[in-house]
Amino acid sequence: MRKRLLGRTEIPVSPVIYGGIISMDEIQENSDKYVAWAIEKGVNYFDVAPTYGDAEQKLGNSLTPYRNNVFLACKTTERTAEGAAREMGNSLKMLHTDHFDVYQMHGINSVTEVETAFGKNGAMQTLFRMKDEGIARYLGITCHNEEAALRALELYDFDTVMFPTNWAMNMGKQFGNRLHEVYKDKEFGFLGMKSLIHRAWNGDREKTESIFPKSWCKPIHGDDLFGKTALKYAFSMDINTTVPPGNFASFAFAVENIEECLSEPLNADDIEYLKQKLTEIDNMYIF
Repeated sequence: MRKRLLGRTEIPVSPVIYGGIISMDEIQENSDKYVAWAIEKGVNYFDVAPTYGDAEQKLGNSLTPYRNNVFLACKTTERTAEGAAREMGNSLKMLHTDHFDVYQMHGINSVTEVETAFGKNGAMQTLFRMKDEGIARYLGITCHNEEAALRALELYDFDTVMFPTNWAMNMGKQFGNRLHEVYKDKEFGFLGMKSLIHRAWNGDREKTESIFPKSWCKPIHGDDLFGKTALKYAFSMDINTTVPPGNFASFAFAVENIEECLSEPLNADDIEYLKQKLTEIDNMYIF
């Protein structure tokens, strides 16, 4: 698997990320098997968060033989310095490591959260200390709110940004276009997510009866053309790498098809195809 540079960090990373949710709620043997498969396929970027159930514990055990050869990202949903320090310390223990390659403020949903994190005794105080002490090589953010992402980037030149690069959200709502313009100037490591998502679930019953109990929105599944085209669209937005939905099937699909998607970029026929798909989701956007 070819590697791509992670923004201005110039760190070579796989174009597909192993999301820790894949290991969540799995027996340890399955997590070990999934991680070993990922390593064998050339995946070197692993991402996890303390809010992902037992994922840190399972992934930490699975990564023990490979830690020195992978790029490990972790996160905090805390917005105070004390809370972030507590969460960071526990994550280090769970993941059997003494540092993170990138540590991220996770799930920022509003400008207010950004201001709190950058304020007195805010989470950024801990993140800055982590970087100064070598506990975090790079600092990043993950968010679903474009206003919040833009405000955070005004306050600090983050090394990475994880943001939804979903074909339907961008085509139908231009979601992410302003962040894309900022990327051209700042060249942060651009991490895509929700790239292999079809639409929102059509009610609780559809989700309950699905084969994706860990996903809060519907992954693309069983349609290779759709999946490949959605991935191509995400990479047309200049992302460096993407994290598929948190199930092994979606992850494996991305890994097995990423070379084709990168070798044959999005074209006019692909765009027309996705325009038709957009009419079929009946405005069931994920946000």
